Amino acid sequence: MPELPEVEVVRAGLAPAVIGARVVAVDARDPRALTRHRGDREAFESALTGHVLTGAARRGKFLWLPLAAASTIDSSRAVIAHLGMSGQMLLRASGAPVERHERVRLDIRHPDHGDLAVVFADQRTFGSLAIDELVPTGDGLPGGWGTDAASVPSQVRHIARDPLDDGFDERAVISRVRGKRSAIKRVLLDQTVVSGIGNIYADEALWAARVHPEHPADALTLPAARRVFDEARAVLLKALAEGGTSFDAQYVNVNGQAGYFAHSLNAYARAGQPCPRCGRPIVRASFMNRSSHYCPHCQRLR
Repeated sequence: MPELPEVEVVRAGLAPAVIGARVVAVDARDPRALTRHRGDREAFESALTGHVLTGAARRGKFLWLPLAAASTIDSSRAVIAHLGMSGQMLLRASGAPVERHERVRLDIRHPDHGDLAVVFADQRTFGSLAIDELVPTGDGLPGGWGTDAASVPSQVRHIARDPLDDGFDERAVISRVRGKRSAIKRVLLDQTVVSGIGNIYADEALWAARVHPEHPADALTLPAARRVFDEARAVLLKALAEGGTSFDAQYVNVNGQAGYFAHSLNAYARAGQPCPRCGRPIVRASFMNRSSHYCPHCQRLR
């Protein structure tokens, strides 16, 4: 599943092409891509056509494109996207051939870049688009990366800030984490506690911090908890710089290019290979219908 770095790469790629562009046509060819939208396909198309896109923002794994209000009494709205397991947001030339697994296409007209197409493609159909109302943030700070507005889509209201967010309150988050009895990896994946960290980056951050994924969160010392978040931030920034993690053709940026952070992984998907730190084999263990990867020597469960 695309995680914070992958979604941020997509957001940053979309921004220069969509900000200030007018939606001239919408083709929602597959209703399965609108499962989060309150309304049918025709309502989605008609509500979006003619509006100007004013931004490209992200919180955790959600991204949204705010719409200019049609009048001063209209509530602010945005096109919200969640990529699910295999969703892609691709920029294409106007009139480009239909993409494989294409679900929704927005034809846009930008004052500087001319006519373009924003294509939402999704092989497994777990991702979705929706038009949603923007609501105030609970802390009065900007909603996320790429926006100065203190608002988020209502469907994102429950999503916590991520470690790269300027509004991330690490002291408060660590306090909440250390109040949980669950295993630390399970807590890191709870998007209502901290967002943007998925299975890959949780394994990598815990390996770097020398913390076992099953270590009880409420048994973490304060220095260990701080180390986990320092390493989480470092691994997310490194992955972001390398374009995200790509194991197959599903994980691509808006131009269809894969990320390269998979070449820098220390623990995830390296079962049986030597730990880069101590040389002992990395272990794979079942975890929440997925897997955890860790070094039993460097990350001892005390």
